[in-house]
Formats: sequence, structure tokens, C-alpha cells
Amino acid sequence: RMRKKQQVSILGAGLVGSLLAVLFQKRGYTVQIFERRSDMRLASMSAGKSINLAMSMRGWAGLQKAGLEEDIRSIAIPMYGRELHQANGETIFQAYGKNNEAIYSVSRGELNKKLMSLAESCGAKIHFNHRIHQVDIDSNEIQFDVEFKDEKQTYSNHDLIIGADGAFSALRNAYVKKDRYNYSQHYIGHGYKELVIPPDENGDFRIKKEALHIWPRRNFMLIALPNTDHSFTCTLFLPFEGVESFEQLKTPADVRRFFEIHFPDTLSLIPNLESDFFQNPTSSLVTVRCFPWIHEDKNLLIGDAAHAIVPFYGQGMNAGFEDCRILAELLDETENPDWHELLKKYQHKRKINGDAVADLALQNFIEMRDKVADPEFLRRKFIEKELGKLFPEIFNSVYEMVAFSHTSYSEAIRSQHAQDILLNKVMQSGDFQTNLNNPSFQESLKNWMQEYHEAIQNIQASL
Repeated sequence: RMRKKQQVSILGAGLVGSLLAVLFQKRGYTVQIFERRSDMRLASMSAGKSINLAMSMRGWAGLQKAGLEEDIRSIAIPMYGRELHQANGETIFQAYGKNNEAIYSVSRGELNKKLMSLAESCGAKIHFNHRIHQVDIDSNEIQFDVEFKDEKQTYSNHDLIIGADGAFSALRNAYVKKDRYNYSQHYIGHGYKELVIPPDENGDFRIKKEALHIWPRRNFMLIALPNTDHSFTCTLFLPFEGVESFEQLKTPADVRRFFEIHFPDTLSLIPNLESDFFQNPTSSLVTVRCFPWIHEDKNLLIGDAAHAIVPFYGQGMNAGFEDCRILAELLDETENPDWHELLKKYQHKRKINGDAVADLALQNFIEMRDKVADPEFLRRKFIEKELGKLFPEIFNSVYEMVAFSHTSYSEAIRSQHAQDILLNKVMQSGDFQTNLNNPSFQESLKNWMQEYHEAIQNIQASL
């Protein structure tokens, strides 16, 4: 039972699979990675094929554990807040943190290439063009489709399989076939399409570099994240069907008219609007929930394979890297782990947080496209920041908990209700700035903060 596991097979050489390979190799395991695509380092990657990533504290902590943080900092661009482009042409800047904190724009392709190379330099072997036909989770046998042939190739030389193979995981497909397996996938009604703001004629950024740009338009939005080559990767999030939707944009003229009405200030920024629009695919957005994430002491799901989420909190990669860090910390607790117990611990720590971050991401979509332009919302955000400065020991907004701390996702989402109660009281008592000089308001505020503090302590005790 306590046989030491030496050979680890990881499915998927994406961000999470590659990082995990480094962490296992550095702990003395022998790692093989099986990846269905060819080696992206040999292909010339075109821009506009993947959403930029927003790396925040949890992601950096995972990279730090693998010794890669400095390497990636060199290709990361700090974004200190949201630059909101209103329908009337005005812009508003909203800082993310209260102490000049930033989230970082990182190219998915560049990060993935660096992680793959690091995994290989640590001794992991990556097998490209290995498409999985099926996995037998009891015998831990993996069957691969052999290219151009009808035969299957079987691989079983491992003690542990880790499914890091994304939202449509082959390992999870094997789990789903088991009795009493809980699985759901939910697509939102919106899709997304990539567009590009190239550098200007001098090779400089066309809009503010150190911000995440959002054009919020109630039921849809455009966002833009900076790249190291001074371009911006833009993403249009729009319903698939309906009055204003992808299905309505059939011709270049339709697209131009749509942008003239809703995003007129971007027409000078996106010179290849029509060609980008029709060349780049329209992609869908899925949330995956499943349970369990482990099978005996033999295999486990991690990252998107266990908890794929929509990208609106910028936490998909961050949550996956946090999975990796927690798993590595569990490995470090004992020389020769009981794998059955270790996997149960990993699942217990992460499942509740996988569900919480999925809910947070869906909520943040509504905030980004809908609420950020609302004066009441802006007022609330301002008060959040001020409370954080006045009571730094007690108050941290949910956004800051998620992006700039290691507070668990489940604690962050449960704190939301307590924050709503507190902020409603503050907002209903008039102008915050004026009230701060009023002794009776100061007294009330102290009491409210005390109630809030107790509510948060109860949440922490219950987790």
C-alpha cells in the first residue's frame, strides 16, 4: 500500500501540466508528459489565438515554488487598474489595489514555452502528438491513437497519472463513466473573439500601457491587455444570438457599423478590424464542475480538468498554479507519503475553492460588462478602498482577497455577503467624505466594522 511512487505521467503540457512536471521532477520523481498537440516552440505562433493571462499573487507563488518567477517577470507587464472607456468617450481609471498593487499581463504562449523548456531541463520527458484514446483508471493504462494508423498504443509504466489536460480532459472522461460520478458543464450565452491593437507608427503603445482596458456596454464588452511587443490583445465578449450578437455580424459592413455605434473610439486603434474579425474563431466559454477529483491512490485531476472556469476574474491559471503549489506542499510534508491520504487531502483543500472561484468568475462577468459604468458602483468601489486604508487590519475587498492575497477563494466568496451589509450601511448614511468628520458617524462606523470583523471571524472558523 505504501509503495513509493516514482513514475508520474502527466496528461497535457499546458501551463499547469508543465509547472507540475517541474515540481515533481525537483522532488525526485520521474515525469513523462503526454501532449496531443505538436511542440509549440517549433511553430511560429501567431498573435490572436489565445487570451492573455492576468497573473496575480497565486500564480506568482506557484512559479516561485518552481524557481521560475524571475524569468517570467521579465515578460510580464504590470496593470495597476481598469481603464474604463465609457460610451460617451470619457475614460475613468479604477485602481485594483489600495497600495499600488498590480496584476500582470503575460502571453500564454511565451509562458507555456518557458514552462515546457524548464520541465525538460529538470529532466521531464514531453511526448508530443500523443492523442489519448482512453484511460483505464483502475489499471492506469493509457491508450493513444497512433497518427495515420488504425492501431492503438498502450502505456502503463507509471505509478500515478495526473490529468492536467484542460476543460475536455481525457482522464475526466474516464471518471464520468463511473457510477455515481458528479459532473456538469455550463456554457454562458456569450462567446469571445480576439482582435489586435497593433503598435503605432513609432512602435509605441497606442493606449495606456499599464492598465486593463474595458469598454463596458451592459450586455457585452471589449477588453484589451498589453503585450511586450507594444500591441494589445483585445477580446470582444458578445452573445452568440440575439439583437446585438455574433449571429448578426455577417459581413464586414455589419462589423464596422457595430463598432461605429458601440466602440467608435477603437476604430482608429484596430486597423485590421474586419479581417481579424472574420479570420479569428468565435470561441465559447464553459464552467466545469465535477467530483471526485481523485481515484484511489492512482490518479487525479488538476487545473481546468477539475474546475474549468470563465476568464472574467483572470483566475483560471492562478487557480491551477495554486493547485500545483498546494499539491507540492503536501508532498513536502512527508518523505514517503500514503498516496491515498495525500490525494484525499488535496481534494479536500481544493474542491471547495474550485467551486468558489467558478462562482466568482461568473459574477465578475456581470460586474465588468454591466456595473463598472454605474455611478453607484463607482462610489461603492471608492468607499471599499477608503475602508481598506482606514481599517487595514480588518477590511480587504473581495477583489483584493482574490487577486492580492492567499485568502482561500471560498472565504472570499463567503465574505461577500458581510461586505454587502457593511457597504450598504455606509452608503445609506450619506456622503462618505463629509461623514468622516462627523463624530456620530465615526462611532457608527466603528460599530459596523466590529460587526463585520466578527462576521469574517465566523466565516474563517466555519471553513
